[in-house]
Amino acid sequence: MSLAEAAFIQAVDGVPLKIKLARAERKRKLKAVGLVLPLFLFVVITFLSPLLVMTLKSVENEETFGRLDRTREALASWSGQDLPDEAAFAALAADLKIAGEQRLAGEIAKRINYEFPGAQSKFKTITRKVAAMETGPYRETFLSTDAAWGNPKLWRVIQGASGKYTAYYWLSAVDLRQGASGIEQVPANQAVFLDVYGRTFWIAGLVTGLTLVLGFPVAYLLATQPASRANVLMIFVMLPFWTSLLVRTTAWFVLLRNEGPLNDLAQLLIGSRFDMIFTRFATILAMTHIQLPFTLLPIYSVMKTIPPSHVRAARSLGAGPFLAFWRVYFPQTVPGIAAGCLLTFILSLGYYITPALVGGPRDQMVSNYVSYYMNNIINFGQASALGATLLIITLVLYWAYNRLVGIDKMKLG
Repeated sequence: MSLAEAAFIQAVDGVPLKIKLARAERKRKLKAVGLVLPLFLFVVITFLSPLLVMTLKSVENEETFGRLDRTREALASWSGQDLPDEAAFAALAADLKIAGEQRLAGEIAKRINYEFPGAQSKFKTITRKVAAMETGPYRETFLSTDAAWGNPKLWRVIQGASGKYTAYYWLSAVDLRQGASGIEQVPANQAVFLDVYGRTFWIAGLVTGLTLVLGFPVAYLLATQPASRANVLMIFVMLPFWTSLLVRTTAWFVLLRNEGPLNDLAQLLIGSRFDMIFTRFATILAMTHIQLPFTLLPIYSVMKTIPPSHVRAARSLGAGPFLAFWRVYFPQTVPGIAAGCLLTFILSLGYYITPALVGGPRDQMVSNYVSYYMNNIINFGQASALGATLLIITLVLYWAYNRLVGIDKMKLG
């Protein structure tokens, strides 16, 4: 019987076997999709959708778009160098009249104030003045009200903020700005964020290194102990997970304060106290304690899978204790080290509570500035740009890690 004939063998119900097999395969695939679909929807709703919203917030002029349409049209052909003509002043006056009637002028002023400090009060003053005017000339009224209206920079900011999208937040997130001749660096006394990024990655890297140095020997001890003893020791490793992050950070605040137990001990031993709280030392110490289990556990899970016979075989072949450990045992722990360090590093990048409670002003990380712009200034665009920039930098580091080490070599258990 040929293959073609076998493909059309009739089943008892008269349906060819090939068609029945195709239906069964289709049902299997639909069942697999049905099982994966809830997880996919969960990831889209809880992870991808917020990222998309954050990205849109970082490029939108939500405070001004649609409220400065006349001004945008009037400035469309403006060179950006000299003052605009009377038509631009009249267009802005018309937009501010309508915004004032709708009680939206404050939001416009707030948006312009991000790029031109002091503009908020100037907008409020001119809005009240043009609301009482029936006709022009508007240019003379603006210039006589405040000299700032004669500054082309203010009009360039208005021009940039009148469109739907803006690059201001992204440029500001890396200490850049739009100047008269293009993109330029902000003055040194206004540059903030590059230093914050460097500080964030430095602290995260240092904490990762310390947790590795402290966690590797403990993981080795746990992996080489009898099960009964290892279980007792594991309880002490897991203790931090039984309390919240806030409680653990508060405990360090009590320990490190000037009247705390550690300073009392220092006073007893050497007769002096140290400023430990609100320092970089306190931030790194508390973060290392909190993150230690996240580095230790992946290493331990990999060490448990390494047969002890490997080291014994190396010793029997003439290798010393250190050489057998370094050449045979340690290379097998690299996947666990990579997993633990990557997990700790990524988690450390987003720390907010610990630096805020025990760190000083120069120890705050990117997440603190995201919170500041969202809760204090209510500038969602800048907060979104900072968060998105940090995400992009993290993804670049993840890509570099995958290229250099290989994500397929990482093991979490």
